[in-house]
Amino acid sequence: MFGGGNPLLNDKTLSKAKTTTIDRREGGGGDPFITRSEGDVSTVKGAIDKTLMLFGLLMVTTIFSYLSPSMMFLWVGMLGGLGAVIFAMIKPHLAPIIAPIYALLEGLFVGTISAIYASSLEGIVLQAVTLTFGTLLSMLVLYRSGLIKVTDKFRSGVMMATGAIMFVYILSMIGSFVGFEVPYLHEGGMMGIGISVVIIGVAALNLLLDFDFFEKIETNRSPKYMEWLAGLGLLVTLVWLYVEFLRLLAKMNSD
Repeated sequence: MFGGGNPLLNDKTLSKAKTTTIDRREGGGGDPFITRSEGDVSTVKGAIDKTLMLFGLLMVTTIFSYLSPSMMFLWVGMLGGLGAVIFAMIKPHLAPIIAPIYALLEGLFVGTISAIYASSLEGIVLQAVTLTFGTLLSMLVLYRSGLIKVTDKFRSGVMMATGAIMFVYILSMIGSFVGFEVPYLHEGGMMGIGISVVIIGVAALNLLLDFDFFEKIETNRSPKYMEWLAGLGLLVTLVWLYVEFLRLLAKMNSD
C-alpha cells in the first residue's frame, strides 16, 4: 500500500506523455521526431526540484499530524494518498496538481504512524529517518557508479518481487477483517525480522528504478509535467521505505 513497484515510473507511463511529432518525408523518409522548445521538456534538475518541493509539503502535514495524531488522519492520508497515486497513473498530465495533493495527504499518514511508533519506542523515528536517507544516498552512489545497471531484466525482476510483496500486504489487510494473519509478517523473531529485511531490500532496489526514470524523462525529452510524476514516484518509494524501517526497528525491539 505504500507504493512499491512504482507503477507511475515505467515505460507505459512514458508512452502516455503527449508528444508533438513531425513526419519527415524528404527523401522518402518517414521517421517521426519530437520537437519541443527547451523550456517545455523535462530535465533531471527539474525533477529533483519538484521532488524537493513535494518533500517540503509532505513535511508540513507530517509535523502537524505528528504533534496532533489522529486515526482519522492515518486513514485519510493512507486512502487519499493511494487514490492520488492511482489517479496520477490514469491522468499523468495532471501530475502538477495531483503530486502536491498526494504529498499533503501522505504527510497526515506518515506523521500519525510515526507518532504511534514513537509512543512505544523512544528514538525510533530518528533512526528510521536516518536509515531511509542513508539508503537513498547509498543507492544513488551505486546507481551513479554503474555498479548496478537498470536493465530490462533487472526492472522486471524488481517489479515482480514488489508485486508479490504488495499481494501479501493486500492479503494481510483482508485477513485483518476476516480473522486470519499472514504468518511472520507482523511478528518479531528471526523469521519476522528476515522478512522485513527482504522487503526493505526490494524497496531499496525500487529507488534504482526511480533514478533511471529521472534520466529517461530527460533523454526522451518528455513533457514538463513528467518532472512532477518522477518526483511523486520517488516520494512514494521513500514513504514505503521509511514505514518498512519503522516496522523493522519495532520488530527488533519487540523482545
